[in-house]
Amino acid sequence: MSDISKGPKITLMLATLAILAPTSVSAQQDMTEAETDITVNGLPPADLSGLEEGPEIEGFISARKANRMQVTSADGNNTAITVADATEIRSSGGFLGLDRDKLAADSLLNGLPVTVKTVQWGEGLVASRIKLRNNDLKTATMIRTGTTQGFAEQTAATDALRSRVGDIDQYNIKGTTNVNFDTGKAVLSAQDKAELCNTAAQAEVMDNALLLVVGYTDSTGDYEFNQRLSEKRASRVVNYMQQECGWKPYRMLTPAGMAEADPLADNSTPEGKAQNRRVAVNIMVSKSVDGL
Repeated sequence: MSDISKGPKITLMLATLAILAPTSVSAQQDMTEAETDITVNGLPPADLSGLEEGPEIEGFISARKANRMQVTSADGNNTAITVADATEIRSSGGFLGLDRDKLAADSLLNGLPVTVKTVQWGEGLVASRIKLRNNDLKTATMIRTGTTQGFAEQTAATDALRSRVGDIDQYNIKGTTNVNFDTGKAVLSAQDKAELCNTAAQAEVMDNALLLVVGYTDSTGDYEFNQRLSEKRASRVVNYMQQECGWKPYRMLTPAGMAEADPLADNSTPEGKAQNRRVAVNIMVSKSVDGL
């Protein structure tokens, strides 16, 4: 079961901007002058265990320079962090089988959502552990290279799109399609699949349209279960739209799971819960290019 509505209000998360970060203005590509003025003599120690624990930073990578990165959190704060040889970089599937130099170059991409445990070193912070999700890494890599899913021929179009919306964090929402799920499930019905391809077709004829996919659950179950389930539902929708509906990955903003947040209806009734077990597919156009 699904429905489509025009112009709903949704919360745009920082993860929405993951597609935009790699080609934003040069100030986002390089660490700012204030951050690069931090001077620490020598290299971080090979063993970080003896250093004082610092704050845990959650957000997305908004800039990189050599072994330094900037993480922007949900409140807009920017934190400069050093990536050391001793930094552990974990994905949801376990340790990444890459050395630190190769990982810093190929996997710590602008726009990638991360959770960073830090230690104090000199006047700054060093990452002791960086956690990321495999799906986020895959999406960020596709956006960065424009080739992973076989759309190398679209690289020029990708770059042109990014250059036009790279600094814009406000969008017009042209429509939203909701597909619903059974309790605890992430299975798409035949009707849902048809609606998703119909939504892709609608967005395809809109100039500069992007899709933002957000998964939700009802209040049944605990938070950890619902978070995983909402992410699984969003991922299922993204995969179907890309693989079966022909939607290009470079036009898909990073999907997100919101567990039971932002309910459409009252979770105290079976009918309300049924409405809340959903994935919202939002057709979005940057205000800077809408109508061009």
